[in-house]
Amino acid sequence: MCNSEHYTLTTYACIFSYLYFVLNTDIEYFRKEMASLDRVKVLVLGDSGVGKSSLVHLLCQNQVLGNPSWTVGCSVDVRVHDYREGTPEEKTYYIELWDVGGSVGNASSVKSTRAVFYNSVNGIILVHDLTNKKSSQNLYRWSLEALSKDSSPTGIIVSNGDYDREQFAENSIPLLLIGTKFDQIQEKQRNDVLTRTAFLSEDFNAEEINLDCTNPRYLAAGSSNAVKLSRFFDKVIEKRYFTRDPSQMQSFTDRRRFNFKSVHSD
Repeated sequence: MCNSEHYTLTTYACIFSYLYFVLNTDIEYFRKEMASLDRVKVLVLGDSGVGKSSLVHLLCQNQVLGNPSWTVGCSVDVRVHDYREGTPEEKTYYIELWDVGGSVGNASSVKSTRAVFYNSVNGIILVHDLTNKKSSQNLYRWSLEALSKDSSPTGIIVSNGDYDREQFAENSIPLLLIGTKFDQIQEKQRNDVLTRTAFLSEDFNAEEINLDCTNPRYLAAGSSNAVKLSRFFDKVIEKRYFTRDPSQMQSFTDRRRFNFKSVHSD
């Protein structure tokens, strides 16, 4: 091997060694930075098949989930969120999205299994299928299950179809309603569907987002949906890290009671 070839190989080796060092240094720095971030826990609840996994993937990866599958137990993904972005108070947080699988069935064994996921919750996203009214109605029961003060989810108090909000007087967990499969709603049906979701939003005292999980444009930066989502995550962070008095947070408990039988549907 001539000297020029040896010099070239040596040069390349030095360059690769330097790049390897820089890359690993940056990765280690990134890991330390990520480990130092504060985090909040957000439940993602709703009937099986409404698109929770697709939604979480879109929120965390900004990509469409190609082959969604049924969630067994719980799946956790993480989104990085800039709290109060563009202000002097801006700070980066981890948003842990807990996609809880299963149906809203009354079996105590099913509820007891899910109960382990309901500890230390900072926010809840309630997901329903806009083409399935039953999935919308079941959001009341999902919220009951997750927000029950009893240590066991089977201790939920529901009599004659009534849900008593007074039993959750100490809860002030921020909620967000997300309706999926908006693309499957026919144009002539959209007004009725939007009216129904508006009633849901009023019942839960929560903002609503309607979208198609197969189209990232529904959550494009600067869109009204993206603003609502950011505002919700800011509320969750404020509740977890900045709120001293729970009564100062406006949330699920602001109303006294509602009735399952009066769920708004056509």
